[in-house]
Amino acid sequence: MSKIGIIYNDAKPIACRITNELKDKLTAYGYDIQINSGSGGILGYPSLERPLCHTSIDQLVPSGFTKDMTFGVVLGGDGTVLSAFRQVAPCHIPLLTVNTGHMGFLTETFVNQLYPAIEQVLAGNYEIEERTMLEVRLFRDNELLWEALCLNEMVVHREPMTCMCHFEIQIGRHAPIDIAADGIIISTPTGSTAYSLSAGGPVVTPGVPVLELSPICPHSLASRALVFADTEPVTVFPASPNRMMMIVDGNGGCYVLPEDRVRVKRSHYKARFIRLKPPEFFHVLREKLGWGLPHIAKPTSVELP
Repeated sequence: MSKIGIIYNDAKPIACRITNELKDKLTAYGYDIQINSGSGGILGYPSLERPLCHTSIDQLVPSGFTKDMTFGVVLGGDGTVLSAFRQVAPCHIPLLTVNTGHMGFLTETFVNQLYPAIEQVLAGNYEIEERTMLEVRLFRDNELLWEALCLNEMVVHREPMTCMCHFEIQIGRHAPIDIAADGIIISTPTGSTAYSLSAGGPVVTPGVPVLELSPICPHSLASRALVFADTEPVTVFPASPNRMMMIVDGNGGCYVLPEDRVRVKRSHYKARFIRLKPPEFFHVLREKLGWGLPHIAKPTSVELP
């Protein structure tokens, strides 16, 4: 019996209702349905009592989600999509992403188009687009303390009420870079339209094999976003006496101490998106972010009496 997975946002009533309806429909078709909440991919935030909320990358895979699963359906917004791929990427499961949220930048279709989309996928009429993911690891005295898989970005930034941070960053075998800023962002092409975009970084089309380093509020006119080959691993050396925070995909993270090292590299796991039609990234930019819209003609002069 073929398996289909459903990952949904259990905080949204519409996602819960659609999940039950979809399960009944697919079960009637003879499929084995596995269900998991998007909260299963939430990494959690540290606290003074629990400075590390560590779950290894492979341990986030939900029970019943295996490599022989035909495909999965995500019901939620962008946060649920990020969580879902963190859970299933190690099993190479392709996901049909359905927007029940707001922006839905990463989603393929809307909830009111769900059942025609399911029929199209069951008929095999779709493409798979693979997106780069990152593996982020925190080391202290060469001991691995924390790791995570992410699709958008990794951020290291200062805590509230602390001063500007200093970083020494080594990309591949290149000479280290010194950055003074509120924080840094290392993003994938997918993440270039997220936090990195707000920090002034460039938009990178998904198929380009690069990563992006963007400083947050840098204290230098020379500190600007840097795009580099995704084959280059990155090591971040904190050069500040204060503790910092590391966050991945805006979801969870851990504290970073001055003696720690953060290592980031392209993962061999991929986020596999089901596309119902050939992907058109510029169309998504235009529809979701208003990029490239034609200028509205405005009068440039007024004839005065």
